[in-house]
Amino acid sequence: MAQKEERSEVLTMDVFEEAAELAERRLLPTKLVFSDYYSQMTGCRVYFKPENMQVTGAYKVRGALYKIQTLSKEERARGLVTASAGNHAQGVAWVAQEMGIPATIVMPAPTPFTKVNRVREMGAEVLLEGKDYDESRAYAEDLARESGRTYIQAYDDPAVAAGHGSLAMEIFKELPTVDVMLVPVDGGGICAGVATLAKMLNPKIRVIAAEPAGAACLTASLEAGRPVPMPEINTIADGSSMHAPGEQLFPYIRENVDQVVTVEDEELIVAFLDMLEHHKMVVENAGLVTVAALRHLDLKNKKIVCVLGNGNMDMITMASIVQHGLILKDRIFTVSVLLPDKPGELANIAGLVAQMQGNVIKLEHNQFVSLNRNTAVELRITIEGDGTEHKHKLVRALADHGYMPKLVPLSGSFL
Repeated sequence: MAQKEERSEVLTMDVFEEAAELAERRLLPTKLVFSDYYSQMTGCRVYFKPENMQVTGAYKVRGALYKIQTLSKEERARGLVTASAGNHAQGVAWVAQEMGIPATIVMPAPTPFTKVNRVREMGAEVLLEGKDYDESRAYAEDLARESGRTYIQAYDDPAVAAGHGSLAMEIFKELPTVDVMLVPVDGGGICAGVATLAKMLNPKIRVIAAEPAGAACLTASLEAGRPVPMPEINTIADGSSMHAPGEQLFPYIRENVDQVVTVEDEELIVAFLDMLEHHKMVVENAGLVTVAALRHLDLKNKKIVCVLGNGNMDMITMASIVQHGLILKDRIFTVSVLLPDKPGELANIAGLVAQMQGNVIKLEHNQFVSLNRNTAVELRITIEGDGTEHKHKLVRALADHGYMPKLVPLSGSFL
């Protein structure tokens, strides 16, 4: 994958050092977090770079800060405009507020209210235009041209990439012997910045990019040898829903990224639950691609740093992810049993489930599954358990007592 590209060199060590110094002065330190859970799982020493704990809840503020710092006084005075579904929007809004610059953020109409309100709280004007990021960007670019305001690119800009790359400098300061960095793709800004600086600091380091399978734009572009648009995007990692990596930054990614891993949405859901339970961290789906990618790596005895990109998630999405995660991990499951419609049978079932350390959270009683109610009625029991092994033990116990259990597929809400 590492192919030398012909280009004018703009991501230089001087630029990265300037961006890193600025981030150190203006942003929150996001110290590495060691993960005992994932270290035991992988046989490596796994650390997280928790950018979900950054001042705006995402690494995006790094790129916005450095880019806006490089603007002339005239460019700042004209005001800023950008397009974003959330994290870049908050980054630009926060920097603009800190520097006293007026900012207009164009966001897709379906953007969750919590993200819209957060941007407004930072003093920016919000315009809800377009059904997705691409339509919002087109509107914002037209607005910038017509109004004379300065447009701040979300990812395909070397200055933005340099700002994002500043976190690699921080990783090396804390863990100079890091062997592997896992970085999200997210359009290419963070991927290009982190990978380029990491290879400058240690050419032997392995940089692995991670992206959702339903938005695998980097994988497709590397196969084609150039940025190519995805015909369709379908992933719960909305922060990674880019149709193609940036034209300006693709050469840096192609040269410095050693491997790309794609992860399915179900893997992101499981990773969300793992992070919540084992590290008490809320990380949004786009920020979890690096964590989910750990299960795809065949590495041992390596020091690995996963960049947690962002943690801005609305409550409805979080509730849905938790429920789906419990189902996927077999912590919640539904069993259908047949039993005679006579007094005491429900108590017998409840007692058996309790004896097996299961917790009944929902019952559905169907008396019309058979013409003869005395022969059989159906009872669907939704149970909280302790994972796959426990589920199978409980089902076997029901079978041993003659209840003819059948597992019923669960999806969505189990309440």
